[in-house]
Amino acid sequence: MIIKKTPEEIEAMKEAGRVSAKVLREVGARIKPGVTTLDLDKYAEMLIRLEGGIPTFKGYGGFPGSLCASINDQIVHGIPSDKVILQEGDICSIDVGATVNGWVGDNAWTFPVGKISPEKQELLKVTEESMWAAIDAARPGNHLGDVGHACQSVAEAHGFGVVREYVGHGVGHVMHEDPNVPNYGHAHRGIKLEEGMVIAIEPMINAGTYKTRQGNDGWLVLTRDGKPSAHFEKTIAITADGPLPLTVEPDHRRPVSD
Repeated sequence: MIIKKTPEEIEAMKEAGRVSAKVLREVGARIKPGVTTLDLDKYAEMLIRLEGGIPTFKGYGGFPGSLCASINDQIVHGIPSDKVILQEGDICSIDVGATVNGWVGDNAWTFPVGKISPEKQELLKVTEESMWAAIDAARPGNHLGDVGHACQSVAEAHGFGVVREYVGHGVGHVMHEDPNVPNYGHAHRGIKLEEGMVIAIEPMINAGTYKTRQGNDGWLVLTRDGKPSAHFEKTIAITADGPLPLTVEPDHRRPVSD
């Protein structure tokens, strides 16, 4: 069941979005060679709690971390570890959520570790562009298929693979609500988007095949061919004025086109 939010509830969700976005930005600023993903996780949890929030991911389905840190060919759900040390040339996806006053903010970004290859730089650029294209399509009267089609069109135009098995989702008092939000699809198909829907749009784009494989720990997801993957995500509200990104800090808002 899709749970639409009132304008007042959407306004309340902005605080969870602000905290989530701040944590993502500040964790990203600490990414450099020699840092462990457990270092990043501990910092994220500390900051979430200092901001009056609760780490949404911690304990979710048994997940042990406050964030997911996925490197290079790891797509999503990397468990933070003191044995995973970032190296020059890596790319590192950070996915983090904060619950504030009962509302969830969920977002992700893929960061370069030092200087990265042109191929990885292109993957990051295109994946971010696919996210913004999908967000721009999330308007009342459009369909979920329009959102997925916008994302898929950008990614596949550059020869990249769009992950099928893992998708975006509704967001509210819990992290995963209806509907599922695929990053692929056909325009004008699927559920019609309405004012008050709040969804996480999160392209997971692979440099090679879209196919995936499961890691041994039951959480980690990797590319089937070992090529790198990027992951970008924002929680947005669908309003009469268009898509409204919620996982942003007030001074870091990026407008979507009219």
